[in-house]
Amino acid sequence: MTDIPKTYRVKSFGCQMNVYDGERMAELLGAEGMRAAADGEDADLVVLNTCHIREKAAEKAYSDVGRLRREDGSKPMIALAGCVAQAEGAEARTRSKLIDLVVGPQAYHRLPEMVAEVAKGHRPVDTDMPAISKFGALPARRKVGPSAFLTVQEGCDKFCTYCVVPYTRGAEISRPFADVVAEAQSLVDSGAREITLLGQNVNAYEGGLDRLIREIAKIDGLERIRYTTSHPTDMTDALIAAHAEVDKLMPYLHLPVQSGSDPILKAMNRSHSAESYLRTLEKVRAVRPDIAISGDFIVGFPGETDEDFTATLSIVDAVRYASAYSFKYSARPGTPAAQMEGAVAQEVMDDRLQRLQARIAEHSLAFNRATIGKDTNILIDRKGRLPGQMIGKSPWLQSVFVETGARIGDMLDVTVTHALPNSLGGVLKTAKAA
Repeated sequence: MTDIPKTYRVKSFGCQMNVYDGERMAELLGAEGMRAAADGEDADLVVLNTCHIREKAAEKAYSDVGRLRREDGSKPMIALAGCVAQAEGAEARTRSKLIDLVVGPQAYHRLPEMVAEVAKGHRPVDTDMPAISKFGALPARRKVGPSAFLTVQEGCDKFCTYCVVPYTRGAEISRPFADVVAEAQSLVDSGAREITLLGQNVNAYEGGLDRLIREIAKIDGLERIRYTTSHPTDMTDALIAAHAEVDKLMPYLHLPVQSGSDPILKAMNRSHSAESYLRTLEKVRAVRPDIAISGDFIVGFPGETDEDFTATLSIVDAVRYASAYSFKYSARPGTPAAQMEGAVAQEVMDDRLQRLQARIAEHSLAFNRATIGKDTNILIDRKGRLPGQMIGKSPWLQSVFVETGARIGDMLDVTVTHALPNSLGGVLKTAKAA
């Protein structure tokens, strides 16, 4: 037997959906009367909201668990949550006696109940994946920041050969249309001025992502709408049209391609080709010429040749990405790619990744430099490191540094004055208070 925790800390790793899940777990614990531990304060309960996207993710999670043991030998109550928890299940309790409970990403609405079970001396595990019942069990959204995440779809049916998401998040399932709109209204009522709609394949939303965007855009006080992450084969003409017709939908699209080589895309079980991907982007740019395109790349996938990698560099040059995430291939246990032959040497992967990132950086800097002299608006979301400096996001999702006395949540009109590969600098024109 032990006491119910009075304080908690949630540590989220990985994707934006994990960030959203971490926020919701914090709200669940807060609704039970617990408070978030202050910086530097030992929490009574620590929730490790893990990510399984990289190789050896489980080992990293157990290392994180071990670091929670205090110098005097005591420890907080430890909850292993997220995708590593889903993958490991009850085995997690065997591998580490420090872990008190294990909860998967579709079951975290039971977190308070499971904490109470731990207090009674049990070590519960819940990795069930029911149809999105958790959202109905979550408390109302509390006060949020100026930019908020909103999950509308979870899971994936694509089964890319390198990816664990179908196994850790389950099949694609969409939340009811009315529930999403109601939560969006709640977020705006709580202070959000920008909402990012989330999903593993968000543009596969069953109710029609374009229709959802148009409905949410009617909410008074909502200034900006974004969505991520999208799959190329689910970019419908109706969604593309929304980029031209919905003023609140920001000119930014994250559309992962993963490789520019058709043989590699086929081996990855991606349902698009390099050509079809480029045709989709042509349609998007036809209706929104200023759009910033972001992407994901994997180098060193099993069997990738020099010619395959050259094709990836070619598609980077063709698209001219404003930004992109790039990674070396790492085998995920249980995925088909982990059993494939043709492993690429680490030194070859290192070289290819450096060359790819250098090419992406060239295009990112060129995109940012093209905004110099433009008037735009930014949403202030944090303080800068210098006195009087604030940082806000542009419509194209760049961080913009300005000298101003504005508050977090203010919308500012600025003129872009200089550009770096990952950020912009600007001067204030006029302010629109929150």
